[in-house]
Amino acid sequence: GQIIPERRFVEAINRQAYQYEMGDFPAEWEAWIRKKRKDPPTIEEILKNENYREEMKQKIKDVSEKEKLLQAKEYKEGLVAERVHTHVKGHASAPYYGKSEPSQDPTSAASSFQPGSWMPPGSGSSHNK
Repeated sequence: GQIIPERRFVEAINRQAYQYEMGDFPAEWEAWIRKKRKDPPTIEEILKNENYREEMKQKIKDVSEKEKLLQAKEYKEGLVAERVHTHVKGHASAPYYGKSEPSQDPTSAASSFQPGSWMPPGSGSSHNK
């Protein structure tokens, strides 16, 4: 005999099946559907894991706030140099470096290169057809 593999799927309740995206349903169900786990998850397991994720988010937020306060204290006491805020105005090789806006006319530092004088074939009146 031939062995037929088990098929697992989710029935869409509130949306069309094509409207579901990754992350729309719990990771436990995702793992079951993709056969990463043998048994489907229980409601208790999903709620427990969801609570755990929320606790971790809160702990991360708390640690981040403590770190900001500690960093502010270190800045104030002079233990750590404050960040230097720089403003980049452009690249030195740009033709409009140091100017507020780029020029409408093309420019070049080379003596033989003049991009403003070139016209595509067929677009100028002096072009022979």
